[in-house]
Amino acid sequence: MIEVEHLSKKFGNFTAVNDISFSVKQGEMFALLGPNGAGKSTTIKMLTTLLKPTSGNLTLNGHSVTKNQDATRKSFGIVFQDPTLDNDLTAYENMQLHAVMYKVPSREIKHRIQELLTLVELWERRNSLVKTFSGGMKRRLEIARGLLHHPVVLFLDEPTLGLDTQTRNLLWNYVSNLAKEKEMTILFTTHYLEEAEANASRIAIIDHGKLIAIDTADKLKTLTHTKTLEQAYLKLTGKDLRDEAVDPHEAWRSRVRARNMR
Repeated sequence: MIEVEHLSKKFGNFTAVNDISFSVKQGEMFALLGPNGAGKSTTIKMLTTLLKPTSGNLTLNGHSVTKNQDATRKSFGIVFQDPTLDNDLTAYENMQLHAVMYKVPSREIKHRIQELLTLVELWERRNSLVKTFSGGMKRRLEIARGLLHHPVVLFLDEPTLGLDTQTRNLLWNYVSNLAKEKEMTILFTTHYLEEAEANASRIAIIDHGKLIAIDTADKLKTLTHTKTLEQAYLKLTGKDLRDEAVDPHEAWRSRVRARNMR
């Protein structure tokens, strides 16, 4: 369902993603892990047509991501790390707006919205402004919105960041059921290693832009002679503290703008 071949992304002299290759099967839940600034979000941005690769090939649902962007975008849904909902619209209006943007047939919009808001237990709050929602409710709404156009791949970039344990468990139950019942392919990032171990059939670990390991949690523990995924992760990536993640795309654009203003 997803094919990544020798993918690289450079911003000036900085290499954010360095010649990585992996594939994800239909219906698989696949975790992409790594420290801050490792290249996870840059990889997802390239897979979702937000960034153009410097080199390499990307295929999603049989479509070339760089050559057939419209078909690629119709094939996936995404929940970004940062909220992207319109807080001044209701939950229903946010869903309607997404349906129009993705050209969901008008005769199907009402049914799909009701089905998905019911799935994430927000149908009774459909007419409430999003600004009144808790963080967990907003995440559930973003997942529902991302599924509205019937994607075959769902990208989740830190979907449970800042949520309480109960809400995190609820969200992963929704997501794992989607993968099983609809054979939807899920690619997610998380800093909660227990989430990756509990939900991902395979885990890829990226650091300094390079893919350093990919396998099941158990095999990664065997590879590193460790007892937990956290220990395996630290053995592969090191224990040094990393700076907060900085978007290399924005940093590069800022340097270009500053240079042009001289």
